[in-house]
Amino acid sequence: MAFARSRQALAIAGVLGLALGVTACGTGNDKKSGNASKPECAPYAKYQGHDGKKVTIYSSIRDIEADRLDQSWKQFEDCTGIDIDHEGSGEFEAQLGVRVDGGNAPDLAFIPQPGLLKRFVDSGKIKEVGADTKAMAEQNFTPDWLKYSTVNGKLYGVPLGSNVKSYVWYSPKTFKEKGWTVPTTWDELISLSDKIAASGTKPWCAGIESGDATGWPATDWIEDVLLRTQGVEVYDQWTTHGIPFNDPKVADAVDKAGTILKNEKYMNGGFGGVKSIATTSFQEAGTPITTGKCAMHRQASFYANQWPQGTKVAEDGDVFAFYFPAVDPAKGKPVLGAGEFVSAFADRPEVQAVQTYLASGEYVNSRAKIGDWLSANKKLDINNVPNPVDKLSVQILQDPKTEFRFDGSDLMPAAVGAGTFWKGMVDWINGKDTTTVLNGIESSWK
Repeated sequence: MAFARSRQALAIAGVLGLALGVTACGTGNDKKSGNASKPECAPYAKYQGHDGKKVTIYSSIRDIEADRLDQSWKQFEDCTGIDIDHEGSGEFEAQLGVRVDGGNAPDLAFIPQPGLLKRFVDSGKIKEVGADTKAMAEQNFTPDWLKYSTVNGKLYGVPLGSNVKSYVWYSPKTFKEKGWTVPTTWDELISLSDKIAASGTKPWCAGIESGDATGWPATDWIEDVLLRTQGVEVYDQWTTHGIPFNDPKVADAVDKAGTILKNEKYMNGGFGGVKSIATTSFQEAGTPITTGKCAMHRQASFYANQWPQGTKVAEDGDVFAFYFPAVDPAKGKPVLGAGEFVSAFADRPEVQAVQTYLASGEYVNSRAKIGDWLSANKKLDINNVPNPVDKLSVQILQDPKTEFRFDGSDLMPAAVGAGTFWKGMVDWINGKDTTTVLNGIESSWK
């Protein structure tokens, strides 16, 4: 699911810290100096001078992904002496505000919603990024990405991980055995779904339960379908409230998504009927593909982290993914995606150092090598991306022709995008009609 970002003040203190850090390497003045002078620590010379300092990070990243985070910055910690203390929570969106308002804000947060980021900026809680962080971000990311964490012309976060959401996961092995062909158009997708349903297998599985964030996977469906039925211009109008949330164009996209999501013939393989979608966790939702109880699962590239251990992700493997087909070829091939932005609630030099490092080529390549992760960072070497779905995603993200659009619910005001839209989708899955749901969300957008 989805992205979070960061900010401010490394300028004078940072430059001095870097110079002093480099000078101090190998002097024996601190317990980390032995590490700092090692050849493998050379890339971290500019982050020296903060030995023994702790930086706290709060995010929605948990389980194996959290373990991989810890692994990804271990060498940075060993070489700089900075202790990064990361905490992941399934209630991140709700609890971050509680912590900030209660005076217990983390130093850094990985915020997946630009709308939520803006809310904290407007309340004066997030720090503008410092000069070194800004320079690193502008060097490594396109303006299109930086605009999502820019408020009133100032940068308040740097992109971290990214994902491509316009994917449908499937089993190449099962498709080959059954003689099923990967669809390239919407009509082919529906024909295949009907064919699979007629064979006695539920063609689709889905799950939108995600703690306090329950509902978000269904919003991705709506966004992906709207991009395909109406194109990027209408999508942009919708995410900025240039058209009402309950505009007929939006209602049409919701109903079209419902021809799959709310279809009892199609749903919900391995779990039950349509209503089971609301109580099936996002993490578990696609796993029936591996046991033949479900054929397709629409979910982002990051779902590669959720497959059972030992599952081979490859074009000839246990699972792979295909592009969520276009509805109207005239609308092109838009791509829905998201990411996190590293934002700072403190501007101590060691916090700025970590924020700058997370925007660097050294960091993204370190994390990518561990697997099942990607970034829009231009310094990411595709050869360091082992997962073939992630390789494809990097190619898409780095292709200047891609019509990439950020997750709509993440762009909206947090009260809508991470509030009434999520809740409205739960109501919709549970049987409430499209008009009532969209009218309710529209009335909440103040």
